[in-house]
Amino acid sequence: MPGREVLPSTLRRSPQKAQDTWAKTHDSAVETYGEGQRSHRTAFAAVKHSFEKVGDHWEPKGRKGPSDQQAAGGGPARRAPTAGGVDANAPKEHLTEVARRLDIKGRSRMTKAELVDAIQKANNRKTTASRTRDKGRNRPR
Repeated sequence: MPGREVLPSTLRRSPQKAQDTWAKTHDSAVETYGEGQRSHRTAFAAVKHSFEKVGDHWEPKGRKGPSDQQAAGGGPARRAPTAGGVDANAPKEHLTEVARRLDIKGRSRMTKAELVDAIQKANNRKTTASRTRDKGRNRPR
């Protein structure tokens, strides 16, 4: 199935470049691995090198490169925790700014690891809320 047809909702709310990166990588991965989770994971890995998840969408990162320990390690044999699209390798100041934009309370006292966790949770809440709103708009009347 072409990547454009299965584009995740978080990417539909993101810049065209992020959408293009996901779709192109997904389509290539489907040719290599077949349709399924592996193709989706491969496509998200490509997006995470240039974009970070902020709330319910993806935004360009200030620098290209792996976003967390899992992305840096590579391969299915080396499993490490993923940060769910949060750029865990970004400086603490950047994470604090993202936390401010997401209105995370207590961010000034958090460690870098706590900021990553709090941003990931806030992103998940915003994504869930957006998907709920999107479903309400698509209901037949």
